[in-house]
Amino acid sequence: MKDFCIVGSGISGATIAKLLSKKYSVELFDKARGVGGRSSNKRHIKASSFDHGAQYISPKNTKFKNFIVKLKEQNVLKIWNGNHIDFTKNQRKKINKYIGKKGNNDISKHLLKGLKVNLSSAIMSINFNNGYWSVTLQNNKKINFKNLIITCPFPQVINLAKKYLPKKIKKLKVKMQPNITVMLAFKNYNNFSISSIKLSEKKIGWIANENSKKRFKSKELLLTLQSSVQWANRHINNYKKNKKKTAFLLIEYFSNLFGFETGNIVFYNIHGWKYSYNFNKTNIKSYWTNKYNLGLCGDWFLGPKIEDAWLSANDLFIEINKKNPPKIGGFNF
Repeated sequence: MKDFCIVGSGISGATIAKLLSKKYSVELFDKARGVGGRSSNKRHIKASSFDHGAQYISPKNTKFKNFIVKLKEQNVLKIWNGNHIDFTKNQRKKINKYIGKKGNNDISKHLLKGLKVNLSSAIMSINFNNGYWSVTLQNNKKINFKNLIITCPFPQVINLAKKYLPKKIKKLKVKMQPNITVMLAFKNYNNFSISSIKLSEKKIGWIANENSKKRFKSKELLLTLQSSVQWANRHINNYKKNKKKTAFLLIEYFSNLFGFETGNIVFYNIHGWKYSYNFNKTNIKSYWTNKYNLGLCGDWFLGPKIEDAWLSANDLFIEINKKNPPKIGGFNF
């Protein structure tokens, strides 16, 4: 029986898995086909790809900044240079935008290297009995663990572990907001020189030029369009019923704004994040209980950024150390 089961391979899941793995046996499960959670990267042709989740990292916290700078030194991350335009009122000047060398899931890949990771492995139910957890997978296989850590978005945490959570967790004021992303490849637009555009439009909030990240060379122009929160809220529950129609609502809006011809589209795809981010932090950073050997961490405790996910995971590690000092050892990135 392994020591820790980790649910979710995003930044929080990958971070807590790496921290614990220095002293304990750890196994991670994710329902997706690749690691990264909402820092996912979608392959297109050969090395070309779209960051269809989190777009970049701009660290504020000193410890997290040190972590990011070290990953850059290790050639995991790099700085996204270029012409970044911000039309919103929240513009910050002269900030470094860190991105993965190959994709924005590179941090999770780096942290999880050498660990046991199960992809396409949705967890259907959990049960705590006789001091250990029984985890049931989608294929009805059951695996036992001594401890369980869940790093999913708040609504999924409640759905999976409601029976084992106290009122203070279930009543947290967390409102997860959705996002819809459209990935596009155009022909005949290789002279598009803008790296990213941040907007305050009713439908589109963000546009990224994937070619500007200099991960690949392509005759096609690859663009990632991310919807506004308001637009995503109107479409997130129904977009799967007609993906093409929903995608082209956003595409045509973009085309009208920037004068792109939809006839030059050679590829498109759409992805919806129902629980993308929580804008408001809670009064706690993570959660651990010895009663059930159960832990929770994730960006939703602290805010919408990758930094928040990392800080929550580190806080959970500290909490486990406090309550189980003989068991858990420290780890320095």
